[in-house]
Amino acid sequence: MQQQSIATAKQETVEGATGLNIFFRSWRPDEKPFAIIVIIPGFNAHSGYYEWVAEQFVADGLAVYAVDLRGRGNSDGERFYVEAFEDYVRDVEAVTAVVKSREPDLPILLLGHSAGGVVACLYTLDHQAELTGLICESFAHELPAPDFALAFFKGLSHVAPHAHILHLPNERFSRDPKAVEAMNNDPLIAHETQPTQTMAAMVRADERLKKEFSQITLPVLILHGTDDKNTRPSGSQHFYDMAGSTDKTLKLYEGGFHDLLNDIDKELVISDIKSWIDGHLPAAAGDKGLTV
Repeated sequence: MQQQSIATAKQETVEGATGLNIFFRSWRPDEKPFAIIVIIPGFNAHSGYYEWVAEQFVADGLAVYAVDLRGRGNSDGERFYVEAFEDYVRDVEAVTAVVKSREPDLPILLLGHSAGGVVACLYTLDHQAELTGLICESFAHELPAPDFALAFFKGLSHVAPHAHILHLPNERFSRDPKAVEAMNNDPLIAHETQPTQTMAAMVRADERLKKEFSQITLPVLILHGTDDKNTRPSGSQHFYDMAGSTDKTLKLYEGGFHDLLNDIDKELVISDIKSWIDGHLPAAAGDKGLTV
């Protein structure tokens, strides 16, 4: 289809379920979009990291919304802290309510990165009928830590829930020096470490998903780098194996780091995502489909 001009990000807030102001960015094409992608970033990230991704989608006629979960980016809340991942789901619900009011009757896809993929899966379990597809990038379902360490997170969360215990080096996210430099210079993720309660909440969320993957039946695209040091590709494989969908795809990128859409092979990754979307929304995308 004919490419459209790149829109400037619109920055807004919406009141979340617990009264916090949830920040989000949106990018729209000049003409009416044919679908919506809602992006949920993970740790060491926020909506501002998806400008290039949004440009790729907007140029092909999709609208993009990216949320800063509570305590992250420009959203309200204790830095990097969450009681339960269901609170993150409520943040996404607040933004998708805005999306639905502005873009009625358009297909909605979720794209969740890392811990954002966990949130996306939880949201899908609660809102599956409202979604057209789910994309999980570097899914944080299995962490590179022994079981006793994960149990320790849960135990310590009862004693010192606000203690910051886990730091993920920015160098693990991308092989692109410029991407790592941008992360190092970003005040919104400076010295980011995850509190015990946040880690315990993610462990509990992953335990729930392990039991309920079979209930996810919509089309699913799962992406993971083989050299991801923050999350295990085997977690994405497990999601693929257990998902109840008959329409599911797993793509592993040899040598890929944790943030595939900011890694050196991002052009290939975005092309694969756009091809998958084109295959699931061919009528809406037009006869020529997305530009890949």
